[in-house]
Amino acid sequence: MTQNTPLSPCHLRIADEVRQRVLSSAQLRAHGVSAAEAAALCRAGGPWQRPLPGVYVLHPGPPTGEERLRSALLYAGRPPAPGRRGIPAQPEAGYGEAMVTGLAALALYGFTAAPAPASSERIDVLVPRTRRLRSVRYVHLVRASEPPRPEQVHGLPVAPVERALADAVSGLGDAPAVRRLLTEAVRGGHCEPAAVVREFSRAKLLGRPHVVNAVDSLLAEGRALAEGRLYEMVRSYGLPEPLWNVDLRLPGGPHLGGVDAYWPEQAVAVVLDTRAPRHSRLDDERRQEEHDAQWSAYAAKREHLERLGVTVVHLSPHKLREAKEQQAVVVRTALMAAADREPAAYVMILPR
Repeated sequence: MTQNTPLSPCHLRIADEVRQRVLSSAQLRAHGVSAAEAAALCRAGGPWQRPLPGVYVLHPGPPTGEERLRSALLYAGRPPAPGRRGIPAQPEAGYGEAMVTGLAALALYGFTAAPAPASSERIDVLVPRTRRLRSVRYVHLVRASEPPRPEQVHGLPVAPVERALADAVSGLGDAPAVRRLLTEAVRGGHCEPAAVVREFSRAKLLGRPHVVNAVDSLLAEGRALAEGRLYEMVRSYGLPEPLWNVDLRLPGGPHLGGVDAYWPEQAVAVVLDTRAPRHSRLDDERRQEEHDAQWSAYAAKREHLERLGVTVVHLSPHKLREAKEQQAVVVRTALMAAADREPAAYVMILPR
């Protein structure tokens, strides 16, 4: 509100009580402002505006990015009209089950590849499938049968990063734009590649060639970052230098598998658990069968090595990022415990 804008009685009633300058019609009623008074203040040249049905911005200038987000949430999250189907009239307390998703959500998370809400032509809002509202103006409704639990970002309910990515990518046909978003998601530490692949699989995005290619790059990027964190952990916490990226094999026998780090004197191996769901065109049941087979092979390798006396420590990229010191303690404990174990079988160590 500018300094030279005269205050109406409505302004005076709510100015001291409401910090936000975006309110729903239900919230205005709770502050004693009638629909007729609100409509009068939104006339041409008036001090208020109504950017969306049932949502008011209490100043005449262009809404800020935050105000556009709040107005979108108030529109999408409003309860059914009072009196319908026995629903009593009551003030609206918040945004209901609505949450920001898509590019607008990624901008809130700090993605530089996502446009700022103030300049974006579209704001995606995730709502339950049962809502009967329609997309209107700059608000695009995304429906979900089971909405995820939102994160709170700058005081707004926002879909988790991997869900926001899926909703953003579903509307993008530009391969470089998709790749930029996925690269920033991993390099910025916003989420792990496996979580993104799971969400893309749920959203049935993995049948699109430009998305599959971007996901392949994402998995490679995630693997490289996880390896870098493993190197940093070993050197930052004074662990003995291992042999990096080697294959283990029994003399004259079968291949035992590759490991990311190996301490031959202690017979301790570290394996980065960077598995992700198969991203293929198969249906969900076949994809699950492939994933189960992948896990079975993974577990079989570990059991075989441990039967030979090799201690296998599995580290996830997430734990290396969030609890590096704790993971260093796990590895150090395994190395120290080697003195109390029976000697391991002799294995050949080959470069990978």
